[in-house]
Amino acid sequence: MSGIFQRQDIRQSQSLVMTPQLQQAIKLLQLSNIELAEFIEEEIAQNPLLEKDERSPDDAPDDTAEASSSDEKDSMDDAFDSAYEDEAPAGSQDFDAGVATIGAGGNSKFEDDDEGFESRLETEKTLREHLQEQLFVSCEDGRDRMIGGLLIDMLDEGGYLRGGHEELAEQLGCSLERLERILDILKGFDPTGVFAADLAECLALQLDERGALDEPMQLLLDNLSLLGQHDLKKLETVCGVNSAYLADMVEEIRSLNPRPAAEFDHLVVQTAIPDVLMKRLPKNLGGGWKVELNTDTLPRVLVNNEYYTTVLNAAKGKEDREYITTQMQNASWLVRAMDQRAQTILKVASEIIEQQEAFFTFGIEFLRPLKLADIAEEIGMHESTVSRVTTGKYIGTPRGIFELKYFFSTALGGEDGGMAHSAEAVKARIKNLIDAEDPKKILSDDKIVDHLQKEGIDIARRTVAKYRESMNIGSSTQRRRQKAHK
Repeated sequence: MSGIFQRQDIRQSQSLVMTPQLQQAIKLLQLSNIELAEFIEEEIAQNPLLEKDERSPDDAPDDTAEASSSDEKDSMDDAFDSAYEDEAPAGSQDFDAGVATIGAGGNSKFEDDDEGFESRLETEKTLREHLQEQLFVSCEDGRDRMIGGLLIDMLDEGGYLRGGHEELAEQLGCSLERLERILDILKGFDPTGVFAADLAECLALQLDERGALDEPMQLLLDNLSLLGQHDLKKLETVCGVNSAYLADMVEEIRSLNPRPAAEFDHLVVQTAIPDVLMKRLPKNLGGGWKVELNTDTLPRVLVNNEYYTTVLNAAKGKEDREYITTQMQNASWLVRAMDQRAQTILKVASEIIEQQEAFFTFGIEFLRPLKLADIAEEIGMHESTVSRVTTGKYIGTPRGIFELKYFFSTALGGEDGGMAHSAEAVKARIKNLIDAEDPKKILSDDKIVDHLQKEGIDIARRTVAKYRESMNIGSSTQRRRQKAHK
C-alpha cells in the first residue's frame, strides 16, 4: 500500500541570479557603437548625475568617471568578477576607448569578462538585414558570405552597386571570376533589381523575372537614352517593332521599379560603420597591427561627483537621499560596464586579427578555419561572450569593412592530425584543380582526393562531391561533355 507524504528537507544549491545591473552590462556588450550612443542618450536623460563628455579622446583624462568612493568601486568590481565562476581577475578603471597592438611586442592583455544570457533587442528590419538573411541561405561558403556581406554594405540608397569589379576583386584578394559568380547569386535576391550596376541592368533583372526580357526589350534597354529623348520613331527602327508594340514595351518599362530599395527608404541602407579599426604599424614601430575602438562613434560619459555631493548634502528626507544614492550607483555601474565592454571587444577583435593575419596580409584565399570556441579558449572567456561580441559589430580593415563573425568558418583536419584547412580554402583548391584540368584528362572526384592528399589535406571522396555540387560544378562526366563541345 502506497501513500503520499509531506517532508521538509534543507538542501544547499547554487543558482545564478541575474541582477538588473548585470543584465544591463550584458546588454551593453551586445550593442554596436551606434546603438550604445542611443542607449547612453536615454540614460543621461533619466539620470541627473550622468553627463556627456564633449571633449575629444585626446583631451580627456585617463578615467572616464571618478567613482564616488573606493569602497563602492570595489563592490562593483566584485559583483562583476564573482558573477560567474570563469571570470577573469578585475582590471583597471581606465576607459580611453581602447587601443591594442598586434604583432608588435605581443598581444595586448585585458582583464575582465562577463557571462550571461542573451537579451536581444527587436528592431525593424533594414535592407542590409533583409539581404544578409538571403545571403546566409544562398551561400554556404564562408568566404562567399564575407564577400557578399561587403557588397551588401556597398549598395547605394537605390539598391545599386556602383564601381568596377576589378577594383573590388583586388581589394578583397579574390579572383574576378569568384566575385562575378557571387554577384550573379546576389542579383537573384529580393527585391529584384538590387546589385545592378545601372538602371538598364536593374530593369533587365525585373523583366527577366517576369519572362518579358526578349530581344526587342533588350534593345530598348540598350537605348534608354532614346526613350528619355522621346525619339520613338528611332526606337521603333532600333527595336524592329511597330508603334503599337513599342507602346506596350514602354508601358511595361514604366511598371518596373527603378529604385528596388525604395521600400526600405524609411531605414536607408548605408555603408556599415565600423566599431573597431585596425591599421598597419610602420616598421620603425615594430610592425604588426594597431587595433582600436572607433572613437568617432563611441560615446563618452562622466559622473558629476560635485553635483552628487551638493544634492546629497541638501537632501533632508530619507527618500531623497536614497534616490540620489541609487542614481550614483547606477551611474558608476554604467561607466564600469562601458569600460568592461570596451576591453572585451578589443580583446576579442585583437585575437581574431592575430588568428587571421594571413587573410589581412594576402587575401581571402588565406582565411583560416576558426571557431568561437577557439577564440574563447585563447582569451579565457566563455564562448557565449565571444558570440555576443562578434554579432552585429564591424571592423574596418585595409581590405574593407567586415562583421566580426565573418572570420569564423569550419575546418578539415590534415593528414596524421596535421594542420587544419578551412573548408572554404579546400573548396577554392578544388575549383582551381577543376579549372586547370586538361579537357582530355578530366579529373574524377577520386583523382581530386589524390591531389588534395598529396598536399596534406585529408578529405573523403563524398566530401569532394558535396563541395563540388555546392559550387554548381558538374561531375567529371558532365564536364567532359561540356568541354568537348568548346
